[in-house]
Amino acid sequence: MIDFLYPYIKLSRSNENGIRKYLCPDGQKLPSVTTILGKTRSEDSKRALKNWKQKLGPTLSSQITHEAASRGTRMHAFLEHFIKEDSFGNPGSNPFAQQSYRMAEKISQQGLSKVTRYYGSEVSLYCPSLYAGTTDCVADIDGELTIVDFKQSNHEKLDAYVEGYKQQIGAYAICHDELYGTHIRQGAIMMCTPDLIYQEWIIHEAELEKFKEIWLNNLQIYYANYN
Repeated sequence: MIDFLYPYIKLSRSNENGIRKYLCPDGQKLPSVTTILGKTRSEDSKRALKNWKQKLGPTLSSQITHEAASRGTRMHAFLEHFIKEDSFGNPGSNPFAQQSYRMAEKISQQGLSKVTRYYGSEVSLYCPSLYAGTTDCVADIDGELTIVDFKQSNHEKLDAYVEGYKQQIGAYAICHDELYGTHIRQGAIMMCTPDLIYQEWIIHEAELEKFKEIWLNNLQIYYANYN
């Protein structure tokens, strides 16, 4: 169950010319963290994605992308229900829902078992005049206030392939500190594959500060070139 220590507010979202934006309390529409990361990803990353799509062809690559996104959406919904209600709900007979249910269970057993207190699920955060986004969870893990993001992946990932996720954590930590006067020193990425392989990255203070700096640099690049 959630301890409502922080007065979180829900921000509405919209898509404008392919850019996800959040409507903030001051009336500003700010680009999302994921939009900024997508625009500022490295040339190597862009090239790898393009090559993958060319190798598989537009139909198959689109199908795989759509299935992964749908699986992740369902998994997140089950985890949100678990955090708020202390149960996952019923996946029903749909095999795709059952798969996402099992992935959510795996994350709860391996990752969320270390949570001592929840403060919010699907938490809207923003940095005034700059950007906004939604983190999956804010919680105490081993007694440390932590930004938590849940990820689904089609296969196991090497550390080098989660650096964008670490930037996300840094971006959300900056927002939380700005809005609520906290000093977040820890982030967590909890990932599961359809085969129920669980991976976890705990981002401690020094590494978190590093990825905050990388994020802020990419934020400058975004505003210099895309906004």
